[in-house]
Amino acid sequence: MSEIKDTLGLENVGTVYRNLDVDTLIQHAVENEGAKVSSTGALMIDTGIFTGRSPRDKFFVNQDPSNKYIAWGDINFKVSKDVYEALEVISKKQLSNKDLYVTDVYCGSSLDSRKSVRFITEVAWQAHFIQNMFIVPPKEDLENFEPEFTIYNSCKTMDMAYASHGLNSEVFVIFNVEENTALIGGTWYAGEMKKGVFSMMNYWLPLEGKLSMHCSANVGKDGDTALFFGLSGTGKTTLSTDPHRALIGDDEHGWDDEGVFNFEGGCYAKVINLDAESEPDIYNAIKKGAILENVVADENGVVDYTDGSKTENTRVSYPINHIPNHKKDMRGGHPKNIIFLCADAFGVLPPVAKLDKRQAMYYFLSGYTAKVAGTERGITEPVATFSSCFGEAFLPLNPTVYAELLGEKIDKHNVNVYLVNTGWTGGPYGIGSRMSIKNTRACINGILDGSINNSEFETLPIFNLEIPKTLNGVETKVLNPRNTWEDKESYDETAIKLASMYIENYSKKYLTLESDYDFTAAGPKI
Repeated sequence: MSEIKDTLGLENVGTVYRNLDVDTLIQHAVENEGAKVSSTGALMIDTGIFTGRSPRDKFFVNQDPSNKYIAWGDINFKVSKDVYEALEVISKKQLSNKDLYVTDVYCGSSLDSRKSVRFITEVAWQAHFIQNMFIVPPKEDLENFEPEFTIYNSCKTMDMAYASHGLNSEVFVIFNVEENTALIGGTWYAGEMKKGVFSMMNYWLPLEGKLSMHCSANVGKDGDTALFFGLSGTGKTTLSTDPHRALIGDDEHGWDDEGVFNFEGGCYAKVINLDAESEPDIYNAIKKGAILENVVADENGVVDYTDGSKTENTRVSYPINHIPNHKKDMRGGHPKNIIFLCADAFGVLPPVAKLDKRQAMYYFLSGYTAKVAGTERGITEPVATFSSCFGEAFLPLNPTVYAELLGEKIDKHNVNVYLVNTGWTGGPYGIGSRMSIKNTRACINGILDGSINNSEFETLPIFNLEIPKTLNGVETKVLNPRNTWEDKESYDETAIKLASMYIENYSKKYLTLESDYDFTAAGPKI
């Protein structure tokens, strides 16, 4: 044990609990951290005042050579090495003279592309979360584990001198690429660790010519892999969880020369308004080994999933083996189909459209979905959200790097790409209705079984999208969104409005760059 203590870079370390089993971690969390156990056996914890990520507090150290690659701006903030070193002192002081949990895991199920990561924390349930969310190495690997990246989670300390350090608050999530370390302070939210490693995978892999992706993935009985890209609320997790297809993973993946692989070993799903009928796999995954975050339960541990009084971002973390129909090696071949999911609250996009390569690049770089009225204070009508590559918050490099890799792989592996709208039809939010899960599932099935290719296609004006005239299992009227609106003139006006938003977003983000990324011809035309 003294050998591991010597590698931590800390003074006067107490007991080091290295790679504890889940039963012991649950016991520590209940006895020492106020955690409780739900009626179904899941650990229930609260993350304090932070119930979500703190994106304004994510920084990278500004130093050579990584600063030549990082896309600095509103996503990736700069911090000096001096400030990092000052916060490193604060973090390590917090973790010194403590009993600590050291957890060693892999990120990536591909032997050729995985990274070994060590987490150091003083909180047992955070160590449990890490074991859920990443890939626990076999015992023989742990004996000689050499971390390629280390995260010091000193969540119980804060940067009280943040203003003089040039930070935005007392919270800090700072990555030192050259030293292969990161510091987390001031927030207990476990998602910072998950997405922190994801951000680093999004730095490392593209520089190796491998594509990192914010998507879910599954595979059919014939070995056909499908990817589902989409922002929150678009159905990425729900649609990839299919009883007829094995789940590779629900959130983060890589694509190397061998195919697609999951970064993680678990799932991290929202549980607000969760019920057994609509999402049985997630509901049934909430048992011993799962962790519920910020939920409300009665004295018997029965959770009220409709209660968002602590946060609307209630979550569950569980190992992927809690999903019965998962692929054990969490890998798949090169994708046959890629699906871009969006929840169009304006009600003007079709339920399904086939994209050519240039359109795929355009819609990938756009990363569109929409927030609806009532989800945030002050929102009275749909608000367009554009997140590059469907995961802009986690991209250290310029989004065009990921788009270029995607384009190369689409060409090399002859991949089909589709846009699927899981949002509104017959009018915008408040007038129209949400696309039925029946119609959406039929669209997905038509893509995956190839029957969509038997359809006759027509071009949807303004967006210039190729849409099927008929598709098995889908009401014909729904396939062309204009046909579902009673007021056709209103549809045309709303379509122009959304098209203008696409054009403005793309122009602002990409047309200031070199003309290699001028895919405007593949986007909407007014």
